[in-house]
Amino acid sequence: MYEFDYHRAASLADAVSQLKQVGDSKPLAGGMTLLPTCKMRLARPAKLVDLGAIAALKGIVISDTHVTIGAMTRHADVAASRELAAALPALCVLAGGIGDPQVRNRGTMGGSVANNDPAADYPSACLGLGATIVTDRREIAADDYFQGLFQTALEEDEIIAAIRFPRPDCAAYVKFKNPASRYATVGVFVSRKGSDVRVAVTGAGSDGVFRVAELEAALAKTFAPDAVASIKVPGDGLSSDMHGSAEYRAHLIPVLAARAVEACK
Repeated sequence: MYEFDYHRAASLADAVSQLKQVGDSKPLAGGMTLLPTCKMRLARPAKLVDLGAIAALKGIVISDTHVTIGAMTRHADVAASRELAAALPALCVLAGGIGDPQVRNRGTMGGSVANNDPAADYPSACLGLGATIVTDRREIAADDYFQGLFQTALEEDEIIAAIRFPRPDCAAYVKFKNPASRYATVGVFVSRKGSDVRVAVTGAGSDGVFRVAELEAALAKTFAPDAVASIKVPGDGLSSDMHGSAEYRAHLIPVLAARAVEACK
């Protein structure tokens, strides 16, 4: 690990100020990706600005129309929230399937969304629910936020404060996980709000999380597992690696989408 300065921010404004002071500074959330990357000397930030002491970035707020989750809320807290389980249970299921207990008790929702790993779970929830990414200076629709492999609409010194999810009529997340890392080989998030259906896929895209318009159109007509089970998703543009070929991932997408529809509640 290379040498770096460290600052434990007292507030969101303090964190933003610190990031602006030194070039190549990085915000530190749970550190599940950033710290191992630093240890392997694949990253060399000049300063780490720790967000862990900022109480305003933590917590879950539920209204009649939305669920708002602070960026520093840990996966374990999302998974264990009884109020969230009543309002948007798909998020609890998703969070409970991330990594292992150590990861769930350190990793944060905001850190995952900011990193935008192509096999991470939360990006599919954001895209699959039509969430809004709330930062220290603006609000970004999920459809505009995710911009490719590890790429987002965030500016260099911009910090996610919260993610605001519309409450759907029903939603579900199903993933085929890597047995070692529990990252998604393929994960599918499905939601329905009135006649609007969204289907988001993680783990499969060589360019990161994406929506599948053909599955959405079929489910908008008939919201049932049989409506998507026979749809063929092309393998073009999908990832192919030791964990599964592009064709295999293409096959899994409608299979998991059908299971998500069946589980939708």
